[in-house]
Amino acid sequence: MTKGAATLGRASRQPLVAGITAALAVLTLVAVGVVWLTSDRSEGTTGNGTPKDTSAEAGFARDMSTHHQQAVEMSLIVRDRTGDEDVRRLAFDILTAQATERGILQGWLDRWGLDRASEDAPMTWMKHGSDGMEGMEGMDHAYKAHDGSLMPGMATNTELDQLRKAKGKAAEVLYLKLMTAHHKGGVAMAQGAVDLVTDPPEKRLARTMVQAQQSEIQLMADMLKERGASS
Repeated sequence: MTKGAATLGRASRQPLVAGITAALAVLTLVAVGVVWLTSDRSEGTTGNGTPKDTSAEAGFARDMSTHHQQAVEMSLIVRDRTGDEDVRRLAFDILTAQATERGILQGWLDRWGLDRASEDAPMTWMKHGSDGMEGMEGMDHAYKAHDGSLMPGMATNTELDQLRKAKGKAAEVLYLKLMTAHHKGGVAMAQGAVDLVTDPPEKRLARTMVQAQQSEIQLMADMLKERGASS
């Protein structure tokens, strides 16, 4: 490829990335709007009233928002590193779904009058449980954040840099491996929410996350196998 063609290729992708980013912002606003429009429904609160700052409801909303944000970032990166339609389609599905879910989670925090961030370490809510409930046994509450990986399954800054530099099949394989690990961490967290939260809409969303991400884990295993790699 000539220098001029490469420059043209990069230039042609910039509006696409900008368009996707703008679309994600709209999805987030729509998700938050839906939460506010339905805020008068009784099922939007727990049996004890609005979730507390230290509750499983609040902790899950915050931590999964952070977790989802990285999945969106990785999916945007890989769409610019490969022309493979199957991988690009999967990345688009993941980034749109998780951007929307992130907007819903943050909308609940706003509705509950709680900060979107906390000084508590990630996953603390899985140890404390919901408003004093006994926490989940066997979960990794003491995960040691390192190199930008704040929670189980999250990629490190080094791995993200590798993804940004990879291209073609190498980028596809790395993305699929990183996203598989990311989904496994997300499934464990979402299952913790299914077991701990008492807010019905949030419990349903967490259950949906478990089902969707487990399905995508299997899909990515098949895609890796097609590329001569394993998860």
